[in-house]
Amino acid sequence: MTVPVGAHANEPAPTPSVSVPSVPTESPAGTPSGAPETGAPGTGSPSAPSATPTEGGPAGADGEPPDGTVTAQAVMVTPQLPLFRTYAYGRLPAQKIDAYWRKPGPRATPRPAVLLLHGGYWLEGDKGGGWKYFARRLTEQGFVVLSANYRLAPKAQWPAQRDDAMAALDFIKKHAQVWNVDPNRVAVMGSSAGGHLATQLGTFGTGTGQVRGVVALSPPNNPFLAFQDGAKPDATFTKRKLRRAVVGLLHCEPGAAAAPDCWTKLDDASTVTHVSAGDAPMLLMHATGDFVPVTQSTGLASALRAAGVPATVKTIEGDMHASDMLGDEGVYPTILAWLKKRLNG
Repeated sequence: MTVPVGAHANEPAPTPSVSVPSVPTESPAGTPSGAPETGAPGTGSPSAPSATPTEGGPAGADGEPPDGTVTAQAVMVTPQLPLFRTYAYGRLPAQKIDAYWRKPGPRATPRPAVLLLHGGYWLEGDKGGGWKYFARRLTEQGFVVLSANYRLAPKAQWPAQRDDAMAALDFIKKHAQVWNVDPNRVAVMGSSAGGHLATQLGTFGTGTGQVRGVVALSPPNNPFLAFQDGAKPDATFTKRKLRRAVVGLLHCEPGAAAAPDCWTKLDDASTVTHVSAGDAPMLLMHATGDFVPVTQSTGLASALRAAGVPATVKTIEGDMHASDMLGDEGVYPTILAWLKKRLNG
């Protein structure tokens, strides 16, 4: 199961330490630094056709079967994998970002970009993992995709996770020409806790000043609601874990005895408190049996609409969570159409 992710830290987000990200800091195992990934198992690398006829008797002198039958063998060729590099957007070990892009032609116009933020209860998770295949699919549609890590709770305290997501976004815009990105056409997409960070980017300050749109899968937009749900007698293991994750994220437990700064951090971590006119349009998705219920997004969507910001909430049948929903045949086309409308319009 894919689970919500996040991070928090006591120190402010550092200024990106890379002035020109022309050299990657790390590459996938077995892949030359900065080179596109090729021939990886399970990626659909082209296979060489067999020279053995599939029909007819023994081949004649000219290579054709003696009875004159013409045989053919299909060769499956899949799209070339995108270019791939990992960069540091800050000085700390967690502040890394993966870039997936396709080499532009000589007269190519700058492309829209999507920043991905992973899930994992704000406690765990990684920028690679299950996002690689999704990133490759988006690059085939003309997007540049960048997937970021961020500092994790409980070692890092809120708002370090949002600070890192913002720093990663700033890094993308500062170095947009490296990947042929249009810095004015960037969306953010996150799963679970990463979805929460995505909605924060879409509302913090003037949301559209950061991103043109937000796609969030199972986002726990209201951490206090998650904290309360995890205390109910019938709470599942995942709901109880999310409750504990909220405590780890804030470094405090909301309640009557909580210090005032605990409630201040809790309010800041609730996306609805940042809603204002000019925020980024949002597509918010939950499964009907999701342990992060759709009520985590309906209140946010209502507040956005009241401020004049387009917001769509979709529910998918099933008990999937976050990026597990991408296995539903209708989810990817919905996300793709929404991104194209927001970034290509």
